Amino acid sequence: MSVNLHDTAYEMEKAIRESDEYIALKEAYDAVNADPSAKAMFDNFRNIQMELQQKQMTGQEITQEEVEQAQKSVALVQQHDQIAKLMEAEQRMSMSITELNKIIMKPLEDLYGAAQ
Repeated sequence: MSVNLHDTAYEMEKAIRESDEYIALKEAYDAVNADPSAKAMFDNFRNIQMELQQKQMTGQEITQEEVEQAQKSVALVQQHDQIAKLMEAEQRMSMSITELNKIIMKPLEDLYGAAQ
């Protein structure tokens, strides 16, 4: 019997949306977005993060000033209770996705690992 991978993927999407990790992440995200000062602080943090990632991906040098700005931004958002909760929820969701990815990639790992 053949399995339709797309159907299985959509089932996985639904399961993720119903998971405790996702629900906690959504609640934390909604709480940050409902607080204008928290949202502004979080948006600034994300913008700095994305700019640095973009520079890194394109091979541009990241200055010491940019590193210091990013560190200050991290320290600032970690002090905000709602943002800290959001970041913790993001970390838990990321760990779940990493675990799922390992499971999904296991057949290829077995296939190519066995060939060595």
